[in-house]
Amino acid sequence: MKKTLLTSITALAMIMISAQAEAPKCGKGKCGAGMMKQAKHSKKKMHRKGMHSPFLIKHGLPHYTKMLMKNWDDPRLGLTEEQKNKLLQVRKETIGTIKKLKPQIKALTQEIVKAAKEGTKASELQDKVNKLASLEAEATMTHLKCIEETKAILKPEQLNYLQMKKREKKMQHKAMMMKCQAGK
Repeated sequence: MKKTLLTSITALAMIMISAQAEAPKCGKGKCGAGMMKQAKHSKKKMHRKGMHSPFLIKHGLPHYTKMLMKNWDDPRLGLTEEQKNKLLQVRKETIGTIKKLKPQIKALTQEIVKAAKEGTKASELQDKVNKLASLEAEATMTHLKCIEETKAILKPEQLNYLQMKKREKKMQHKAMMMKCQAGK
């Protein structure tokens, strides 16, 4: 038993050393040791992919207010004080509604999953599933309303700028991933 444990520890140490040696080859430690960190954050990755999203539509809809917060004072975006005040109000209302719905959605989801695992018949869960769908639909409608109101506040060129920033970020991420996969 001790020999197996010692062998395992030695193997892990060698992996860590080789991973650290690889890290400088890729920008900012994204490869090698960075890959080890990536495994630890798989739950966060699941969260980002919408696994814990309160929305009925998990992917595809933009989160404009989140994007705006990251570019709030960017002179190229050029938000006026009036726009900022209106956008903050939209964000406050949206986040307030979602914060009320999310715990209900999470609790109901866990309840349904637990009951299903314990053998509860689908027909007995119908009402809870319908309630969950209703809550997720309400969250999605709040999101859609936020998108609509944000678009009404922004000028077309401001919306285009946000979309361009999103495309740039996506391209940078792809380039970084390709670089990491190539081992450079």
